[in-house]
Amino acid sequence: MTQPGPSVSLRPVDAGSWRAVAGLTIVPGQDAYVAAATHYLALCAYEDVWKPLAVHDEQGAVVGFLMWGIDDEDGSCWLGGVIVDAAHQGRGVGRAALVQALTTLQPRDDAAGFALAYHPQNTAAKGLYASLGFFETGETDDDEVVARRRPA
Repeated sequence: MTQPGPSVSLRPVDAGSWRAVAGLTIVPGQDAYVAAATHYLALCAYEDVWKPLAVHDEQGAVVGFLMWGIDDEDGSCWLGGVIVDAAHQGRGVGRAALVQALTTLQPRDDAAGFALAYHPQNTAAKGLYASLGFFETGETDDDEVVARRRPA
């Protein structure tokens, strides 16, 4: 019997949660694929693209992070900077956070759907994203592979 995934909520990063987000850690070796949470927070603060979301567990603790933004060119909703704290990895938190994002966030143009990018050697991310309906498009963003998910 399959265990249900964890229950998470996505909340805007604010004065009460930014320190917990900045303190998120990743498993050694993941730094080849993802940046530190502080890097993503700086992108959100200083670029007019990304909006930061803290991933909270059922008790309200910050266990992860993701950011999102709308592409001005095609209206798609981009997801990025997905981090699950090292102590909470392997429990379905990342999947739950992405499902929550896909459920609550909306592309500007409904036909545009969702998009994200990941390092081509990050097979764990590739598998997770593919299981959620993302497919590689042949596009690249810097050194990352772009995957998109069509609207349901």
